[in-house]
Amino acid sequence: MMEIGEARAQGALVLAPAGRLDSVSSGELERHALARLDAGERRVVVDLAGVEYISSAGLRVLLVMAKRLKPPTGALVLCGMGPGVRTVLELAGFLSLFAVEPAREQALARIEAMPAS
Repeated sequence: MMEIGEARAQGALVLAPAGRLDSVSSGELERHALARLDAGERRVVVDLAGVEYISSAGLRVLLVMAKRLKPPTGALVLCGMGPGVRTVLELAGFLSLFAVEPAREQALARIEAMPAS
């Protein structure tokens, strides 16, 4: 079972999954995230610092979130990626699809400046 930390900061929801984000656990993150989006969340930071591995199933969850949070009605920023996770996103061509920051503080500053209604 994947642990998903959740916090609110600077008007944004911060989701912090921990462990492996793969075909076994990605459904849990997707259900958790989409429940928050369905409840009206429009500014989301996903802190990947606790994710040690991400598969194509995990990438798909991030894409689903990105589609739901497209500007101008939403904003999504990824942060805290370790080198392994960052490499997977880079090789999949996903880095250009997301706003990415090295740490949560920078991600919160960036999302605060992004338009979302």
